Amino acid sequence: MEDKNTLNPEILPEKLVEEVEEEFHHINNPAAGIKPIVKKYLGIPIGAEQKGNKFFFTDGDARVEVTVVTDEIIRVRLAPHSVFLDEFSYAVPKLEKKVSVFGLREDENEYIVSTNIVNCHVRKKDFFISFSDNQGHETSSDAVPMHWEENVKFGGYYVYCTKECHSEESFFGMGDKPTEFNLRGKRLQNWNTDAYSFAWNQDPLYRSIPFYISLNEGIAHGIFFDNTFKADFDFGAEDPTKTSFWADGGELQYYYIHGPHMMDVVKRYHILTGTHPMPPLWALGYHQCRWSYYPEAKVRMVTKTFREQKIPCDGIYLDIDYMDGYRCFTWNRKYFPDPKKMIKELADQGFKTVVIIDPGIRVDDNYSVFKEGKENRYFCRRCDDYFMEGHVWPGRCQFPDFTNPEVREWWGGLFDELVQLGVAGVWNDMNEPAVFGSGTFPDDVRHQYDGHRGSHRKAHNIYGMQMVRATYEGLRKLMKNKRPFTITRAGYSGVQRFSSVWTGDNVASWEHLKLGNIQCQRLSISGISFCGTDIGGFSGEPDGELFTRWIQMGTFSPFMRAHSAGDTKEREPWSFGEPYTAINRKFIELRYRLLPYLYSAFWEHHRYGFPILRPVILQEQEALTNHFRQDEFTYGDKILICPVLEPGQKSRRVYLPKGKWYNFWTYELVDGAKEIVVPTPLEIIPIFVKAGSVIPEYPVMQYVGEKEIDEVKLNVYYTETEVNSFLFEDYGETFAYEQDIYLEKKFVVKGKDSKLTIQQSMEGLYTPRYENYHFNIIGLPFRPSRIIADNKDITDFIVNKDKTVELKFAKNFKQIEILK
Repeated sequence: MEDKNTLNPEILPEKLVEEVEEEFHHINNPAAGIKPIVKKYLGIPIGAEQKGNKFFFTDGDARVEVTVVTDEIIRVRLAPHSVFLDEFSYAVPKLEKKVSVFGLREDENEYIVSTNIVNCHVRKKDFFISFSDNQGHETSSDAVPMHWEENVKFGGYYVYCTKECHSEESFFGMGDKPTEFNLRGKRLQNWNTDAYSFAWNQDPLYRSIPFYISLNEGIAHGIFFDNTFKADFDFGAEDPTKTSFWADGGELQYYYIHGPHMMDVVKRYHILTGTHPMPPLWALGYHQCRWSYYPEAKVRMVTKTFREQKIPCDGIYLDIDYMDGYRCFTWNRKYFPDPKKMIKELADQGFKTVVIIDPGIRVDDNYSVFKEGKENRYFCRRCDDYFMEGHVWPGRCQFPDFTNPEVREWWGGLFDELVQLGVAGVWNDMNEPAVFGSGTFPDDVRHQYDGHRGSHRKAHNIYGMQMVRATYEGLRKLMKNKRPFTITRAGYSGVQRFSSVWTGDNVASWEHLKLGNIQCQRLSISGISFCGTDIGGFSGEPDGELFTRWIQMGTFSPFMRAHSAGDTKEREPWSFGEPYTAINRKFIELRYRLLPYLYSAFWEHHRYGFPILRPVILQEQEALTNHFRQDEFTYGDKILICPVLEPGQKSRRVYLPKGKWYNFWTYELVDGAKEIVVPTPLEIIPIFVKAGSVIPEYPVMQYVGEKEIDEVKLNVYYTETEVNSFLFEDYGETFAYEQDIYLEKKFVVKGKDSKLTIQQSMEGLYTPRYENYHFNIIGLPFRPSRIIADNKDITDFIVNKDKTVELKFAKNFKQIEILK
């Protein structure tokens, strides 16, 4: 570990001075590395001490802290001159020790901090860090010791970490970077940026997620660099033997997250940064948005057409034109003379109203929000104490400091009138933060940072996250026991605790359809499962084929919303005429049919940390060819999706992971672990269901809650092995699940040549209103002669022409046997 500014040529051999000077030209190119030669020649020993689960190592100047978080998670911090910053993180709200057995040992060359699973090695001569598992495999190693350089202009340090990069090592994660799914060979930056109509490989974008997963020789680990300053990552771009991450300020603080499976890494990252709260069930339906639907007559026309066309829809969005002069928390009474009446009538038709709120508050002493903020000094100020001002949609604006808990409390309370009017959700935009002309705030803007103080260099990447946090927490208080729905454009690691996201202002092109597919998969393994794209593209003009293929892909995005710019043609699901309208309707209906499946996958994310979208590599990381697959993904763990991403495509190759899979459309059973060619006429996309799955299904509704559900359909796919499936049920809109009022159902399907057994077990306090299941048995290799349910013979089952078998039985059954 070296500091450029502490080198003293008088105490170094002349040859070493030449080597050091030669090496320090690399300081602005950390990927090239710095030779660990200074401390070696100085011969300064490193000492160690322990305080609970924290271990400290020092050479008398610099200090390194190694914290054991869990058996698989270890945090490393560096203080160049032994002074650590206060321990505080917006990403990791509470660092809890969840490990019982750990210790420190040493030999002649190194200290080793160990748990039952993983070891952190600290080389005595130079703070060189490496990690190994309990089998002795080295999983991660510094290429050079941690290093830093004094930031003369701003104070503090530039901090760097450079690790070895192996020849077949691959990298994944980092949020929704618009590039190939495998990040090997890429150099990326985290600095939240308003990127209108962004291009392939354009970077940075709207969010900063400093978390990546490494996969090498079948073993995965993660690195979470919890630093909110502008940060860069080099995945073997500058030097294929090194991967590096560095930041313009703050501490070198990172978490090593052990696998060995990628799924383990993702789940453990959620232990640190949290998961999404359960959304209201309606938020998982189809949403329609445009910049902008106004006046009120236009909103009513759009919503009326949805119901006339019998195309399901739950959410209608109002963009900035609903406001009075773009002033947040106001209404343009010319366009919307009676918003309460309109919102109530929309709600009666099954539409939830979502409104946009931006951070820029117009400078206007007659505007109550500005007046309150000004009087209480809630707006951001520059270093010389002038309020920071910039121009956005309302004109000259000031901006709340959302890093101040008092400001967040005030901001949350401002939603009271909107909630009283019946608004069901809030969309936070322009919160990178974006400012016309300058792009964003000046570096010298000061932030309260929850008492830890910082300039905008430190707060920029978390500004949008803290804005939507204030929004979510305020709505949660005001809406009492109802779950709020929020969506944000900007964010940082941990934003999932407060909001969903979308990928920003994309383009109506086939390239962006491909990008959206990759971006949502990448977000999902980066902690942000509740994600989607602007279906059809925000800017530009899609044709009917592109829009329909996007609807098909969006059906299997956790968040499903069509959205377009105001200077484009309208693009509702019926805008392109037939046959597109019918196909769009078919897929949106499929979305609603599969809501209980998606809702259950959401619970598995919330409670257990599983991502909702799962790339192939997450399931089969052993095969090197899977490192580069980026089209296919599973929706939950049972349904495989492969979107059609090229115009005029009549068929496409699809990779099926190992096991057996049923074609969703034809019920054909196919062996996995290989590629197959699947027909792709416009009306379908490749969908496959894992053999042995139980897929729950609701009746088609025009909106969530339109009908009382009198039975749930269970699609049971025959298997020759034993397969577990899962169904979660609760009230769908309250926080009762936090008091354990819910129901977890586990289905076990076991098949033989002459018998199929379906078992159900249940845990929880919730009782659904429906009484029966409608079973649809698919792929049975024999014609049943007898069906026994909880020791009772079922005689009124049906065998259809497609050989599916249908029957009905009570929801609380324990076992059903289907016999040849």
